[in-house]
Amino acid sequence: MASTGTDGTRVTERQEAGPGVSPSAAVPAWRPVAAVAAGTAAVLLLFINEYGYDADELYFRMLGERGLAWGYVDQPPALPAIVRVATLVFGDSLWAIRVPAVLCAVAVVVLGSLIAAEFGASRRAQLMTAIGLGSSVMVLSVGHWILTSSLDAVAWCLVMLFVLRALLRRDGRWWLWAGAACGAALYAKYMVLLLPVVLLLGLAVVGPRDVFRDKRLYLGMALALVIGAPNLVYQITHDFPQIQMAHALGASDGSANRSMFVSNLLLLLGPGLAVFWVAGLIGLLRKREWRPVRAVAIGYLLATVAALMIEGGRPDYTGGFLVTLFAVGAVRADRWIARGRRRMPVVAVGLVLTALLQMLLTLPVIPERSLHSAAINSMALETVGWPTTVAQVAAVYDGLSADERARAVLLAGNFGEAGALDRYGEKYGLPAVYSGHNELHNWGPPPDSAEVVVAVGIDQDRLTADFERCTAVARLDNGLDIGNPEQGRQISICQGPRAPWKSLWPAYRHLGAYE
Repeated sequence: MASTGTDGTRVTERQEAGPGVSPSAAVPAWRPVAAVAAGTAAVLLLFINEYGYDADELYFRMLGERGLAWGYVDQPPALPAIVRVATLVFGDSLWAIRVPAVLCAVAVVVLGSLIAAEFGASRRAQLMTAIGLGSSVMVLSVGHWILTSSLDAVAWCLVMLFVLRALLRRDGRWWLWAGAACGAALYAKYMVLLLPVVLLLGLAVVGPRDVFRDKRLYLGMALALVIGAPNLVYQITHDFPQIQMAHALGASDGSANRSMFVSNLLLLLGPGLAVFWVAGLIGLLRKREWRPVRAVAIGYLLATVAALMIEGGRPDYTGGFLVTLFAVGAVRADRWIARGRRRMPVVAVGLVLTALLQMLLTLPVIPERSLHSAAINSMALETVGWPTTVAQVAAVYDGLSADERARAVLLAGNFGEAGALDRYGEKYGLPAVYSGHNELHNWGPPPDSAEVVVAVGIDQDRLTADFERCTAVARLDNGLDIGNPEQGRQISICQGPRAPWKSLWPAYRHLGAYE
């Protein structure tokens, strides 16, 4: 039935309760949400070619170029496959591999608004949800760079939407959809398994426990396992590399990430929007009308504890929960606005100012040459200087004699360097590049005919132990006075391996994030 809402709009979006529909659910505000999603996409496309590749993007490109696989040491197969398809369709360019990231950001904005609708959000509340998410640090980040988090954010939102519909609409059919989405999400990132685990624990603690009597819940679980089975088989048959990777990340980054957990959590959606998701968390715990989904709040708290213990304690691992909490917070903010005429301008100005600040923090809006004096996120710094890096390596390679070049290969210390040399090396006629970092180590050592190595970012002691002659000849310089991870790293020329490469290669294996 149509009626007039407290925000002065026609509440035609309210649905009459029907089979499988929650009485509090609202019809999605498709047009305004689509406009915000389009605006988010336009902003991301405007900056899509700025700076350069992130190290992870170079790595995904290299993995996809090598050919599809059922899994990798450090991730499932979906993202390298998507990057490969993007380069085949749009060409081997920076903007091409970022188009899927833009689509992921749009999907999060739309799914977040649909989640808000499940909580009975008015058009205004859905619009606030869309604007807040579309301008958040998290969404702008996963929309600008193509990362594992890009697909993961979409997956968490989709699973959460189906779970909320199962609980709020009391319709067990949505458990099947949630299971299917969870199984498909395993091809993007294994962390999605944390979502059903903590939600089930939350349901056991605060209910509604009658969901455990619904056989469709278990059918949904089975569906997730069947769809995701190839991933699980890969892990079992490869000695659970994801667990090894988690241990490596925890050992290298765990302490630092935990010390910055609160600050990083506040930055995830942006400090100005933290009040929304905190209000949403409190609302889920306290409001009687949302008692059927209190497990979501408990699940988030449990997931936060798990994130502090798993893979180095990064809050973005559970960022999908924040989308739901933010949507609930927008519903509560809308009700607060409805109680006073002067409150809407305050919220509107706050959202606009927050959006501008978050774009400044996240997107490459500062000229590249000004980065050295600007407070900018570390990921932006990592995108600068890759062509210069390759040009410097090429200059060293060109300094070798013709005989030495015929017997030479490149050896990179991390996947960013390897990916850059693979991407830009053809221009300079550079030889094949090898690296022991993550999945690249599994591609095998150089051939025994490789008696000369141009090494980038490799520990000099390691090289001296493995080669008869090894000389450091240069250090990387991006020319912009930007202190990113590559600045100052060593380029060495090494000759005469002391043993066959097959014997030397295990010592070059190392797991971890780019640094």
